[in-house]
Amino acid sequence: MDQTLSPVRLIRPRRHGDARGWFTEVYSEPAFTAMGIDCRFVQDNHSLSAPIYTLRGLHFQVPPRGQDKLVRCIRGRIFDVAVDVRKGSPTYGQWVGAELSAENGHQLFIPIGFAHGFVTLEPDCEVTYKCSDTYAPAEDGGVRWDDPAIGIDWPIPPGTQPELSPKDVKQPLLADFDSPFAYDGRPLTALD
Repeated sequence: MDQTLSPVRLIRPRRHGDARGWFTEVYSEPAFTAMGIDCRFVQDNHSLSAPIYTLRGLHFQVPPRGQDKLVRCIRGRIFDVAVDVRKGSPTYGQWVGAELSAENGHQLFIPIGFAHGFVTLEPDCEVTYKCSDTYAPAEDGGVRWDDPAIGIDWPIPPGTQPELSPKDVKQPLLADFDSPFAYDGRPLTALD
């Protein structure tokens, strides 16, 4: 694994267009392996968030059922975020984010050891994501979306409260989370 590459990666699949529309390859195991992403995906998830500013996150699964994720928005626009929660990482608690939309076709690869969340920027957003392990409720975890120690700059208008699940309202602060994730020597860097 290339130690200079950020573990979180913004993927921009190429679209081949003509008068009929376009075609894109969203996942190819050999192509992703060549980019240094060599996990095996075993589950696909699909969500619909009806209200604008629906916020889902910040979620992860702890070992031994951690999940690598490949996230894309297939309808609408979202702001997608990954937070480093690997114990011993020099970038622990830091975050990166990117706008993913049906129009731009971008994807975000989020490896094990990062909390993931997104907020919808339009009504009726649909998000799909691949996972490297199946859902395991006993290993489900998270941290607060609005933790001031993380300081995510969510693109939510001042005074607007996002739509949250009951679970996300009561997630712990990062300071109260004893991370079981190990640092792999690759610090989080800005998305390219």
